[in-house]
Parts: sequence; C-alpha cells; structure tokens
Amino acid sequence: MAVTPGEDGGPARDASESVSFGVRVAAAWAWRVAVILGTTGLLVWLLSYVSLLVIPLMIAALLSGLLSPIVAWLRRLKMPAGLAVGLTLITFLGLLGALVTVVGRTMARGFEPLWTQAMDGLETVEQWVFSGPLNMSNDDVTSLIDEALQQLRQNSSEILSEALSWGSALGHLAAGTLLALFALIFFLLEGRRIWAFVVRLAPTRARAPMDGAGRRGWRSLVNYVRVQLFVAFVDAVGIGLGAFILGVPLALPLGVLVFLGSFIPILGALVTGTVAVLLALVANGWVNALIMLIVVLAVQQAESHILQPLVMGKAVSLHPLAVVVAVAGGTMVAGIAGALFAVPVMAIANTMVKYVAHRQWEHDPDLVPSGPPMPAPPDVDGEEPPLPPRPVRSPEERIDD
Repeated sequence: MAVTPGEDGGPARDASESVSFGVRVAAAWAWRVAVILGTTGLLVWLLSYVSLLVIPLMIAALLSGLLSPIVAWLRRLKMPAGLAVGLTLITFLGLLGALVTVVGRTMARGFEPLWTQAMDGLETVEQWVFSGPLNMSNDDVTSLIDEALQQLRQNSSEILSEALSWGSALGHLAAGTLLALFALIFFLLEGRRIWAFVVRLAPTRARAPMDGAGRRGWRSLVNYVRVQLFVAFVDAVGIGLGAFILGVPLALPLGVLVFLGSFIPILGALVTGTVAVLLALVANGWVNALIMLIVVLAVQQAESHILQPLVMGKAVSLHPLAVVVAVAGGTMVAGIAGALFAVPVMAIANTMVKYVAHRQWEHDPDLVPSGPPMPAPPDVDGEEPPLPPRPVRSPEERIDD
C-alpha cells in the first residue's frame, strides 16, 4: 500500500491518527450502543403488533416457572408425565377457583349489611348538599342532572365506541387465556423437548453456550416467581392485618383479594387498595378510611421501594436500583404488561449474558455427563498427560435428565 509523503519528506500519518484515542473509543462505543438500542426498540415495536400472541406465551412461561418444580417432584415419584402435569394443573386451577369463590361469596354476604350503611351515608351526603355550605336547591340538582344527560347524548357515539372496544378487549382476554392455558400444558409436558428443538436451530459450536445460558435463565425465572409469591403474601398480610386492627369488615377476604391482585402490576394494587378504603369508609367513617388509606399506601410503597428491590434483586441477581428502573421503564413502554415482564426479562437477559461472557459452559456441570472423565494413556515419556475435557452432551441426551 503506497503512502503519500508528508510535507517534511517523511511518510504521511494516517488520518485516524489525528483523532485522539478517547474520541475513537467513544465513537466505537457510541455506534455499538446505538445498534443495541435500535435493535431493541425495533424488536419491541414488532412485538407490539403480536402482543395478543406474545403476552399469553410469557404468562404461560411465568406459570410454568411456578408449577414446573411440582411436576418435577411428581416425576421423581415415578408418575407419568401426562398424569403429573394434569394433576398439577387441576390442583392449581382448583385452588385458584376456590380462593376466588370464597372471596366472592364472603364479600357478597358482607356487603348486604354494608349496603344499608351505604344508603344511610348517601342520605347524609344528600342532606349536607341541601343544608350544608353548598345550600343547593332541587332546581340546582335537576339542572346538574340535565346537563349530565345532555353530555351523554352529545357523546353517545364515543361512549358506544368505547363500549365496543371493551367488548373486543374481553374477547381478546378470553382468547389469550385459552392460549396461555394451552401453552402452559405443553411447556410443562414437553418443555425440555421444545428447548432442545430451539437449541438445534443454532450452529453446532453455539449450541452448548445457548443451552447452558437458557438453563441459567430459566432458573432466574423460577426464582422470580417464587419471590413474587412471597411479596404478594407480605402485601396480603400487611393490608389484611391493618384492616383487622382498624375494625374494617371482611378483613380476611380482603387479604386474599390483595394476594391475588398483587400479581397484576399497578392495576391490582389500585383496585384492591380502593376496595379496602371504601370498606373502611362505608363501615367506620372517613377518619377510619383515611387511616386505612395510609396503611395501604405504606404497605405498597414499602413493597415497591424496599421489599421488592432488595429481595427480588437478590433472588434474580439484579441491583435493587435496576429492579426499580426496570419496573418504571416497563410501565412507561408497555403499561401493565411491561411492569409485569420487565423484571423477569431483565433477570433472564442478565443471567444469560454473564453466562456467555464468562464462557461458563466450558465447566458447567449441567452440560457434561455424570462421573469423572476417563484418563488418557501415558505419553511416550511415561508421564501422565492432563485429563481431557469431558464431552458436552447434546440437547437430545439431556431431555430426560
């Protein structure tokens, strides 16, 4: 390659040498980070168009992480795979249905006496409106009602469109539920075979790293689900115990409702907290309701900013700040679904990246056969050569481990 002589007669310097080392490093980092962020954003944008398919599959994966240890325990008892999966699913769905039924029936019975108190409260509010500081007359109330009806008539098309969208959302919810249940059955029944098929799609040299990273990521998912159960239990105990101490009726079913709602980010906490405050307001007055509101906010804030970051971060090997940022960022990008899946997705990605970066598949006990390796014959000098590395098993050989 010819080099153009410089002004002093010597060889000219390469143009890149005129750029400082720090600038070159910053540029190298900049375009790589831009590619990563752009690819991630494009992937999220594409997935948003198939959210009806992706979200049920991710929910099925979370439930599979919760139920797979039970299925594995039943398999160790020599139970057939289909029977183990069926028994686990029937027990899980039966327990979930029993909890919902108990909560619904108990609250329905408890609301009967509360309804009378609520009507008395409405009469008190009505008297305050007419004889209190507002000093409103019947004509004023009638005028307000007429204005409200007029607004409803003017916005009837928007209301109808919103109702139709809710109907479509309910249809999507039913379809997603069936898809999640169907996927959950196969994840529990043939999860290893499905993963082995996915690994076989990779190049031969990449199969061992991919397989080992996937296994470590799955362990992070299982740890996440277990910790989420613990966090939901703490929420239920905290709010239920607070309601019991304050004399709020239906404290026990309220605790169960909080436990179930804790698995729905943002919306679950909002709905269950509102129910707790309304029960306190109707039964014991606004002072008791205000105290109940403080209890609900204290428990939820402690769970979001103290318990979950510390316990969850330790379980999934994430810093507490990373957990908070992941939930906040997921909520901003994808709403409730983003808040639900942000932490497990980040935990899985973090585990898999560290696994590959440290080349852990080279000494991963999950990827090698049990027992010590066979020694090689001595070399010509009579010295024992180092033991050869143990061969990595293929995904097919590890299906029934």
